[in-house]
Amino acid sequence: MDIRNKISAIYSIEQLSTGNTIVHSLHPMAKLLTTFVFIITVISFDRHDFSKIVPFIFYPTILMSLSETPYSMLLKRVLIALPFCLFIGVSNLALEQEIAFKIGNIAVSFGVLSFGVIIYRAYLCIMAVLLLVAVTRFSELTVQLKRVKIPYIFIIMFEMTYRYIAVLFSEASSMRMAYILRSPGARGVDLRHAGSFIGNLLLRSFDRAERIYSAMKCRGYMINKLNHGINKLRMRDIVYCALICSFCFLFRFINITSWFTSFVERVF
Repeated sequence: MDIRNKISAIYSIEQLSTGNTIVHSLHPMAKLLTTFVFIITVISFDRHDFSKIVPFIFYPTILMSLSETPYSMLLKRVLIALPFCLFIGVSNLALEQEIAFKIGNIAVSFGVLSFGVIIYRAYLCIMAVLLLVAVTRFSELTVQLKRVKIPYIFIIMFEMTYRYIAVLFSEASSMRMAYILRSPGARGVDLRHAGSFIGNLLLRSFDRAERIYSAMKCRGYMINKLNHGINKLRMRDIVYCALICSFCFLFRFINITSWFTSFVERVF
């Protein structure tokens, strides 16, 4: 039951792609392109440009609102990836100890600033990818990747890994159950047996994946013959791309946060 719950959790975001909102109805190429532009723009900032990167929260906020995507579901998956970013950015705290600015009597170093930029930048990029999956069917994404000339081998690996990760979980569950039945009182795989357990799991997964792929080919699956029968970009798709890309470029070259702060200080 625990394995089934985990498998269901993996595919729960994709199940949201069957929604019927204005974002879901957009052309998948438009959503793929804007996600790519957004991520490239976000990661192009310097590690100390926190004020410039703040306005980019507009993209996940607007998309979640228009697509009716639950924030809690996305946040759980973002939190899984953030610890890896913490390990990447924690060294900056020790390496960059010069004072960047002060908030009252509290001094903020460049290390703290760059650490915050790394975490915030990772948060934005992960949210953008999760939202893309949540509002676009996986089969449509695969077709669009082929249309932009991504090599077939990468598309096959991407599709097979995502679609059949549940098979890997199932094989691991069966092996774990067999191990526990042969080791009374064991709660899990002993560390001294972990190497052989993982090796056998890898071999079983290869064999199962080969049989699944052969069955798919027998049923007519050919990645280089995917149907491109998706409607062409409509005017609203072009407008959506233009708006998102324009905002990304605007926030990239203009410090909106600094401008807004100065405007508030002059008014009040």
